[in-house]
Amino acid sequence: MAVSDHVNLEQFMEGVKKRNPGQPEFVQAVHEVAQDIFEFMEDKVEYHEAQILRRIAEPDRIISFRVCWEDDNHNVRVQRGWRVQNNNAIGPYKGGIRFHPSVTESVLKFLAFEQTFKNSLTGLPMGGGKGGANFNPKGKSDAEVMRFCQSFMTELYRHIGPDTDVPAGDIGVGGREIGYMFGQYKRITNRWEGVLTGKGQEYGGSQMRPEATGYGAVYFLQNMMKHKGMDVEGHTAVISGSGNVATHAAEKITQLGGKVLTLSDSGGFIHDPDGIDQEKIDWVKHLKTVKRGRISEYADEFKGATFHEGRPWNVTADLALPCATQNELNEDEAKALVSNGCKGVSEGANMPTTLEGVKVFHDAKLMYGPGKAANAGGVAVSGLEMSQNSERISWNHERLGEMLTDLMKGIHEKCTEYGDQGDGYVDYVKGANIAGFKKVADAMLAFGVV
Repeated sequence: MAVSDHVNLEQFMEGVKKRNPGQPEFVQAVHEVAQDIFEFMEDKVEYHEAQILRRIAEPDRIISFRVCWEDDNHNVRVQRGWRVQNNNAIGPYKGGIRFHPSVTESVLKFLAFEQTFKNSLTGLPMGGGKGGANFNPKGKSDAEVMRFCQSFMTELYRHIGPDTDVPAGDIGVGGREIGYMFGQYKRITNRWEGVLTGKGQEYGGSQMRPEATGYGAVYFLQNMMKHKGMDVEGHTAVISGSGNVATHAAEKITQLGGKVLTLSDSGGFIHDPDGIDQEKIDWVKHLKTVKRGRISEYADEFKGATFHEGRPWNVTADLALPCATQNELNEDEAKALVSNGCKGVSEGANMPTTLEGVKVFHDAKLMYGPGKAANAGGVAVSGLEMSQNSERISWNHERLGEMLTDLMKGIHEKCTEYGDQGDGYVDYVKGANIAGFKKVADAMLAFGVV
């Protein structure tokens, strides 16, 4: 079959839309990758004939299940849980579990699809998966969260394992939830094994895991800036979110001599012109993890800070790190960042910028690190946690920090290899998509039609 006989991008995407009705997030994710991959595949007949991209865009399996639990008032509650196992060509499925009312099959399919390429970029043997439930842990007691997690794991345990599928945490799933789920897995199976990552250090967790995603996003930003002969020191940054990723990104920006101006949550954002230093970051961590409060309380605590509804992208700054959730930075907000002189964007969250926003960054030739590259530090350290669990060893913070720094540098190099446009501009989206795809695609070719 001649290459010219193969479907083009528009025909391919029409097929994706037809097969996945009512799933805009998943279709968006596939389109974002496909538009770069089609150009790369143009003269590679073997990828077309083996239908590689079509196969990657069709999850290996999707497990959907009912989760019944009882609240503190003895009311029976019913949620829906999922695990999307997208692709295991290069290793066991690996990806987080998300507990949030916005969780749908479409959202999890998009995350699992993205995770496949992100994991590939790390160079570690990990496939792509994602899971979750439309359960909201906010406002629930510890006992309610425990009962939900135990019920969720009572079904999920059948589909995961250290050499099959290794989930981690994500939005709404932190150390507390991982602990409850791991305890239930151990209780049911009578086995202690590295079936979850993001565990507490007392029971097999990695010392660097809490910091990894936020730190990694800043390391990637640092690599982009170094490539341009710049440094983080002396630059201002706007950050969205106030959870684990956002606070650790703020921490690393501060350590490198930058000044963080904003943090946010679903209620709005705080703007602190004096800078959110380490003492203030520690206060936010306590607010969010212990008190489970709202970011608006920051403005009451620290003089000079103000709270605003909406998102922080209209605040003037040199750097931007979206670390909250998907599609939180739209076209108009991207234009505001560019017009305000923003020099670089590094995504701590998964697909936080809409396709229209990404185009704005691309047209402006802004340094833009997409999530699959910039926030891969989290899953990279999760992969290292898997290795430590398998070997029954524990590496110290210093060694893991060095490994994370090296991993993010390696990811940056892969992106520049395939994304360098030859005019001083690196298209990191294109570079990440092609580098991530190539490894998975070549493994799939080796297996034949399976």
